[in-house]
Amino acid sequence: MSDTLKRVRKALAKIGAKSVGAAEWRKSVVLTGMVDTWDEKIDAGMAAAGKGYKGVVNDIEVRGIREEAMSTPSYRDSHLEGKHFDVAIIGGGITGSAIARELSRYDVTIALLEKEEDLARHASSRNDGMIHDGFAAKPGTKKAAYNVRGNRMYTKVTEELGVEFYRPGSMILFGSPFTRLAVPLMKARAKENGVDGYRYLTRKEVARREPNLVEKQYGAFFLPSAGVLSPYKMVLAYAENAAENGADIVLGCAVSGFEMRDGAVRAVKTNRGMCTAGVVVNAAGIWADTVAGFADDRFFSHHGRKGVDAILDLRTGEYQSTIAAMPPLLQAKSKTKGGGLIMTPEGNILVGPTAKEVPGREDYSTDPEDIDELMHHINLNRKLKRSDIITYFAGIRACTYEEDFIVEPSEHVANLVHAAGIQSPGLASAPAIAEDVCRMAVDILRKKMEVRENPRFNPIRRPRPVLKGMPLEQRAELIRQNPAYGRIVCRCEEISEGEIRDALRSKVRPVTLDGIKRRARTGAGRCQGGFCTPRVLEIMAEELSQDITRLTKKGPESNLFFGYTKDGVDYREAGVKKFEAAESL
Repeated sequence: MSDTLKRVRKALAKIGAKSVGAAEWRKSVVLTGMVDTWDEKIDAGMAAAGKGYKGVVNDIEVRGIREEAMSTPSYRDSHLEGKHFDVAIIGGGITGSAIARELSRYDVTIALLEKEEDLARHASSRNDGMIHDGFAAKPGTKKAAYNVRGNRMYTKVTEELGVEFYRPGSMILFGSPFTRLAVPLMKARAKENGVDGYRYLTRKEVARREPNLVEKQYGAFFLPSAGVLSPYKMVLAYAENAAENGADIVLGCAVSGFEMRDGAVRAVKTNRGMCTAGVVVNAAGIWADTVAGFADDRFFSHHGRKGVDAILDLRTGEYQSTIAAMPPLLQAKSKTKGGGLIMTPEGNILVGPTAKEVPGREDYSTDPEDIDELMHHINLNRKLKRSDIITYFAGIRACTYEEDFIVEPSEHVANLVHAAGIQSPGLASAPAIAEDVCRMAVDILRKKMEVRENPRFNPIRRPRPVLKGMPLEQRAELIRQNPAYGRIVCRCEEISEGEIRDALRSKVRPVTLDGIKRRARTGAGRCQGGFCTPRVLEIMAEELSQDITRLTKKGPESNLFFGYTKDGVDYREAGVKKFEAAESL
């Protein structure tokens, strides 16, 4: 038995995990056995981490819990059958989409394979949109390096892709004079990570900058490089620009396995046919360990960490202009950053997230207790109250037990590159991760073919018009050119019919109600779609040439209608007559 394995077994014994076995596999440690609770499984994985292995593969079973299988589309076709791509990217989140756009700089064929009906359906849309500064990441980790580098890149990339982005900065508030003593240590950590522009703010400086924050604060550690953007709009911008530069975006395409030959991925099996690829990039989010297993390269395990965020009414944006948090004194020992109050580009304040280890990898259910937990953050601002919450949502982080990113070519599969374990700050890190994965993929390709730069590559994506906040003269000119811009459909967010139709004609076309929401923000306001949904669906039916009763909220099994109330009746004509009859009373 190696000394490394002895350390793991000693750590397991220390936490009372007597039923857990540990064995070496390649450079990783594999845990097996049976435990009574999910927390026991997580604790065992954490205990085995950091002992000198490349990764922890946690195959412990939990009594009474059947772990969730990857959801896949029920339909099949032959769209990909027989096709070949130089690079196939698995996963249409922020990481996969950024990689696709980066690779489109080269004259190679690219396919981005996403199992859902739209991009950014999971972690990449279920987060707070904060571009972290890099302070919280453990020094010396890939997280720290990619976070700071990616943060700096966002200024240029958002300008190129037409995504709204700004840097309000982040304040870590001190709740007592004692906690303020940590400032020298915080400065040392920020310096080691290479964070830009950090400094200490006195109590008076904090109050002057943010007069609505709690009076019981003793200054703050200020990180001016922290930024905010819309995470799902960023994903879509990356993918649309990749598509404009020649990449194929294949939606509703779930990878179910690989055909292996001579230590390489020979073919990719999907519900839409089997294709071949020179290089396969594993950017499958929470399912990246499953995809790695398809190639017998599962040297790590993911465990889902659920976070719940609340969105406050748009008017709350006037009460605060800087990201703020007051983490507990022992937060440094936690696996999460603790959450806080985060601005959005649109003007809302976002509260959270929480952090809880859960068995479900796509279980986005929420509980009233989540809101109770978020009140700690809401109470940081004296102007905010519980009734300001208009909705809340959950996301699942893809965590490895080593709590670090995995960005590397496979050591055992010649044409496989992993971009896994991309939890927070994955959004901030995406531009930098994409650069490195692109380089890795190109290096592999160059062993078999000549790879040249794409002479037609255009980094600029022209954003669609957003009327809200637009100067009146510019808005009037748009309406003159297209009267649909003058017909407001979503009153809460002031979204016009023209903007909805633009979204439906985009390079990566939405086919669901939530897809329109991600692109145009219809239904994102106080009424949460109560007013605008019927008209949005009418426009969707027209643009997609689809029967309105077949439209869904978020894809299969989320139907909005059972059917027509009366056979042979035109629902639009019937609705008009009903309205006219009511008006005459």
